[in-house]
Amino acid sequence: MSVLEMKVPSPGESISEVEIAEWMVEDGEYVEKDQTIAEVDSDKATLELPAEQAGIISLRAEVGDVVAVGQIVCLIDTSASKPKGDQPTEKAPKTIAPNPGPVSPSNDQQKTYASGHPSVAAKKIIDENNIKVEQIEGTGKGGRITKQDIIQLLASLPEEGNRKSEVRKLSMLRRKIASRLVTVKNETAMLTTFNEVDMKPIMDLRSKYKEAFKEKYKVGLGFMSFFTHACTLALKEFPTVNSMIDGDHMISYNFNDIGIAVSTEKGLMVPVLRNAEEMNLLQIESKIKELAIKARDGKIAIEEITGGTFTITNGGVFGSMLSTPIINPPQSAILGMHNIVQRPVAVDGKVEIRPIMYVALSYDHRIIDGKDSVGFLVKVKEVLENPEEFVFGGKDPEKTLMNY
Repeated sequence: MSVLEMKVPSPGESISEVEIAEWMVEDGEYVEKDQTIAEVDSDKATLELPAEQAGIISLRAEVGDVVAVGQIVCLIDTSASKPKGDQPTEKAPKTIAPNPGPVSPSNDQQKTYASGHPSVAAKKIIDENNIKVEQIEGTGKGGRITKQDIIQLLASLPEEGNRKSEVRKLSMLRRKIASRLVTVKNETAMLTTFNEVDMKPIMDLRSKYKEAFKEKYKVGLGFMSFFTHACTLALKEFPTVNSMIDGDHMISYNFNDIGIAVSTEKGLMVPVLRNAEEMNLLQIESKIKELAIKARDGKIAIEEITGGTFTITNGGVFGSMLSTPIINPPQSAILGMHNIVQRPVAVDGKVEIRPIMYVALSYDHRIIDGKDSVGFLVKVKEVLENPEEFVFGGKDPEKTLMNY
């Protein structure tokens, strides 16, 4: 028998552990080389774990286990042959062996003590639901009652009417997001300033050229490219918005690595456009599309979601009229886009109905003054309301868009 030990690969430089989010295969199943066998959560992203060789797999970790980088999570018997036709794979017993740990002479005593006793997480749910411990048979080590035992028991209980509840563990990514958001609120002097943008010039341009643009380049001409370009011009004019605090120092950057917030099933991710100030509209749209697909498919690399200097988030796609977005640390500012609504506005002394978007800039007041934050938003507004001048530099938009 030839057995391959599969260890947790390093997802990134700063990550030392991951959580087993889901096994995509069963214990004793035959797997092909490069087949996805598990999804693992780090505190930055959900990643897929592919089989390094083909063979019969034996799991060595359970869903929910937090395992160190380099730790063995499964074995693959590479000498096993693939079952022929519809012949089922002969599977190993459905028990999952725990990760090997230090052996102590008191194991028997621990087994006796643990039997029928709930874990800390299990006890919390037991107390909240007034469950009698005597009716539960623990499946944990030494007969200990695990959190999963309680969840399964609750699921099996008869329901009264349509009143149901579900208890599930937050993913490592969601827990990290929660921790970061609380830290931002507690450790920054966050303030939000607002403005409004008349989107008619941008919408007119898109209506006129978006079909030809998409047909030629196979990518849409969206609002995000215009906003990203506008932000790069505003960041150049107001560099403190593109800065960060490091202890008693302020770090300012002469490049714009713009994070674009993307909603995924696993939570919010922020892929980064490197050197966005050097990109044209086509390059921005293409890169956003590429990174968004990777993020939603769980295939994005850690390097692609770290290191941004400024972030843009678009709550408007979900119908948000106005919000105060939370800064993405260690950055010092974030721009919030919102939905576009037909509103009455004064234009040259007359009331007209225009497509208006409210925009918000949340910023760390410790290093960004009100003058710079307001000036930044005014510049973004100026660029978006005058795209021929600021986006196309006075050149013919059609020739520019169709000749990238």
